[in-house]
Amino acid sequence: MDINNSVALVTGANRGLGRAFAQRLLDRGARKVYATARRPESVDLPGVEVLALDVTDPASVRAAAAAAPDVSLLVNNAGIQTGTDLVTGSLDAIRLELETNMLGPLGLIRELAPVLARNGGGAIVNVLSAMSWFGTSGGHAYHLSKGAAWAMTNSVRLELAEQGTIVTGVHLGLADTDMAAGWPVDKIAPSDLADAALDGVEAGAAEVLADQWSRDIKSRLSLSPEEFNAAMDRALATLTTA
Repeated sequence: MDINNSVALVTGANRGLGRAFAQRLLDRGARKVYATARRPESVDLPGVEVLALDVTDPASVRAAAAAAPDVSLLVNNAGIQTGTDLVTGSLDAIRLELETNMLGPLGLIRELAPVLARNGGGAIVNVLSAMSWFGTSGGHAYHLSKGAAWAMTNSVRLELAEQGTIVTGVHLGLADTDMAAGWPVDKIAPSDLADAALDGVEAGAAEVLADQWSRDIKSRLSLSPEEFNAAMDRALATLTTA
């Protein structure tokens, strides 16, 4: 798929990674970019078409999809992290992370899959995380939601292959956004992450490992659970003492 002349819809486009995706799409020649946010007035990027979208609200998802009948590229970027664990944390917070990080993107895919098919197949980018593969204290609900989103990405890729839709899962460690502001470590620039993802779409890639952190963790998945957890404990200790 060629990003040039594409029509994209980006969720969570008012800041961080979503805003960077919208900007880089414009820079790379997208014909139109629908920039969506729960509060559309918070989108400040010139040149985009702003839509209201709350990915946790099915009616809002349907309305946004109906307003974008020419979409050829969906970027599922919107996400949250509540700092919740699974056994002792709030079930409402866990449900909210699942609704936002997995079920919301799936709802958009379900609504826009026929649109993408009519427009030649197109592509979907799901922004995932290295935490698709591991959890840590205060982040187990996020791990659950991103792990579920990874599985969803792999499944819809198979389901949409026949209609010619590319589905690219993008994993990263930390990006230089508000969500990661408290971590004094190296972070990928949002524009670099967006470019890596869009390069992956143009190459027809099923998966993009956008930084060294995600590549290192993916390489450990063949370890036993005990070995993997020990390796992650060492890696996280290095991060927190950096």
